[in-house]
Amino acid sequence: MNRSIVHMDLDTFFVSCERRNNSKLNGIPLIIGGGDRGVVASCSYEARKFGVRSAMPIRMALRLCPDAKVIRGDHELYSNLSHTVTEIIQERVPVMEKASIDEFYLDLSGMDKFFGCYQWTKEIASAVTKEAGLPISFALSANKTVSKIGTGESKPVGRLEIKDLDIRPFLNPLSIKKIPMVGDKTFQLLSRIGIRTIHTLSEMPVLVLQQMIGVNGKELWKKANGIDENPVVPYSERKSISTERTFTNDTMDVVELKRLISGMAEQLAYQLRQEKWLTSTVVVKIRYANFDTETKQCKVSYTSADHTLSRVALELFNKAYTRRMRLRLVGLRFTGLVHGNHQMNLFEDTEQQMNLYQTMDYLKNRFGMGALGRASGFDFEK
Repeated sequence: MNRSIVHMDLDTFFVSCERRNNSKLNGIPLIIGGGDRGVVASCSYEARKFGVRSAMPIRMALRLCPDAKVIRGDHELYSNLSHTVTEIIQERVPVMEKASIDEFYLDLSGMDKFFGCYQWTKEIASAVTKEAGLPISFALSANKTVSKIGTGESKPVGRLEIKDLDIRPFLNPLSIKKIPMVGDKTFQLLSRIGIRTIHTLSEMPVLVLQQMIGVNGKELWKKANGIDENPVVPYSERKSISTERTFTNDTMDVVELKRLISGMAEQLAYQLRQEKWLTSTVVVKIRYANFDTETKQCKVSYTSADHTLSRVALELFNKAYTRRMRLRLVGLRFTGLVHGNHQMNLFEDTEQQMNLYQTMDYLKNRFGMGALGRASGFDFEK
């Protein structure tokens, strides 16, 4: 059976959410981001015409587009609207995967005989716009890679169907940057030997690509040829991630307890980034030697940054640990998760902080979780 895979993407999601609630923002250059030293989380098409892009420092964005209006952003609004769109889509399709806060894959394979996959997808997109008040683009094709590239090419408010015979003609003239797994380093490497279009990449010998970029060479070649067997994974919301430590001997060593909590925060934040989650709630749990248990929690702006989560966790520990009594257990939990692309808190973090986390995660991925970390999380007496 031929596959029918749809990729749906909410257009300039954060910007659209703000405009939904304030029509005065329509038609003007708009930047969503975190203050003077922060970076651009999202920007309108009007701002993009001046060269403004996501993850660009706010100061640089305003130099390019001085008339742009900057809004700090409403994290709760974006999360609630994402949930609304998820429900609208999920109740209308047999299989849906939520790829990020504003991206979805649908598997409509076999549905043509009932209604027509393209017509069905158009009606879903119309329902999103009508019920949630948000613009959405989509592309329908044989697999996830082609449909995702198609959505990008069809924006804004795009409606595109790429049939099997049209896949290669559609992909061939496009830049290799359009392939989801091609980052800046891979693009630069391939560009140096003259590979800049998908057509040229598709004709490269697989073994040569594997020698150049490693094990991903074959997968990259397949995507350039419009081949992608990856399934649409049914969506299920993960509620929280957590860790806790029960001591062999009860303790009231506050310095050691804070070191442990700081290390827990770093470990869980790294896990969030690896699994592409952002958290909105931090929960600290302590259990005294007499088994009395205390928990404290705090709402935060969506983030996966160690320095933010560690600070909040330590503040909650100070509020929870009020008795001069030994502890037998401490625990840390992040909840209120949203599944998003690998990103730091674009509303709060500076460009330097984002680069630091990317470097730290690279080193941890290569050498292991214990390869490096914050000084507050290490026990130097061991």
